[in-house]
Order: sequence, then structure tokens, then C-alpha cells
Amino acid sequence: MRILIVDDHPIVASGCRALLAGDPDVTILEAADAESGEGAFITERPDVCVLDINLPGVSGFELARRILARDATARIIMFSMNDDPIFAARAIEIGAKGYVSKSGDPGDLLEAIRKVGDGGVFLPSAIAQSIAFAGPGLAESRLAKLTQREIEILRLLGAGKSLSEIAWLINASYKTIANTSSIMRQKLGLRSSSELVRFAIESRLV
Repeated sequence: MRILIVDDHPIVASGCRALLAGDPDVTILEAADAESGEGAFITERPDVCVLDINLPGVSGFELARRILARDATARIIMFSMNDDPIFAARAIEIGAKGYVSKSGDPGDLLEAIRKVGDGGVFLPSAIAQSIAFAGPGLAESRLAKLTQREIEILRLLGAGKSLSEIAWLINASYKTIANTSSIMRQKLGLRSSSELVRFAIESRLV
């Protein structure tokens, strides 16, 4: 099995290699950002992609969208420090087959890779239950009001990107990004772009 790990933290990639080292049939491919990750997918055609959500530049969500646009059958696992169920729900919406929290059991990643590699799906049980029963954390999350694309734009705002930079990064027009920012402020009850930035930081998007 060929596994592509896209994560900008070397220690995380090293930990993944260590977890999978005992399987002689596994080949690990690595990339540190969305651009190189997309390039590795195109040239190497891995069996499973493990994508960190919070990559430099565009996020793992955007990378997943680009990969799935090229190959709708791609098997993707989203990997994140954030265990908010809304992120897992958004991952499922865009077509990911698994979601693993970096703060969870290391065995979750191994199980996710095996299940997704075999054509199945994987969610940690606690996150799966929160989504299935729409627990308070998910139902009351203000992020639940936003689409995945809106969350991506919000994350980039929180990272200090200008509207022009965001438009270039996600291949959209400046007008689209400006309009989306206005819509997000309305959905979240915020009055200014600076409040959007603060909300992104408080929501641990950056």
C-alpha cells in the first residue's frame, strides 16, 4: 500500500512512519504543503492520502477538494489537532473517507488507514456519536453555520491573508471572497473583518 502523508510538521510525519514501519508492504510518501501534496498525488497515485487540515497556505480541506476533482475515487483521511465534530462532518461532506484527531489514540490512524485502504470508512467513536446524535457541541457550534469553503476562507483570514491573497490561493475572484466574507459576518453575527479574524483564532482554525 502506498500512503501519502501531507503534513508540515516533520515530527508528525516521522511519527506516522514509525507507526507504519512494521508493515513491509507499506510505502510512505511525504509532502509538506498543498501544492507539493497535489503534485505527489498526480505523479505517485497513492492508495491512501492522509492530509493535515491546517497546512501552510491552503488547507487540507482545499487539497482534498482538488484531489477529488482529479480522481473522485481517491481515498482520503483528514488528520487534525481539532477534535470538534464539525470538522469531521465537513470532511465527510467533501468526500473524505476518514477523520482522525492528532490528540486521540495513535492506533486510530493505523485503523483508519487499514479501513480506508480496504475501501471502508473510519471515524473515532466519540466523534461518530457526536455527529450521529447531533450532540450539543455540534448543534451549538457557530462553525456549523458555515460551509466548508467558508471555513477555509475564515481560516485564511485568521492566518493574516488579504482578500486578494485568498482569492489567488483558492482560485476564486476577489468579488467572490469579499461577498463570502460579508455573508459569513451575517451568519456569525459579526460586524467587521477584524471580528472574523478574532473568531477564526478563537475557534482554533489557525
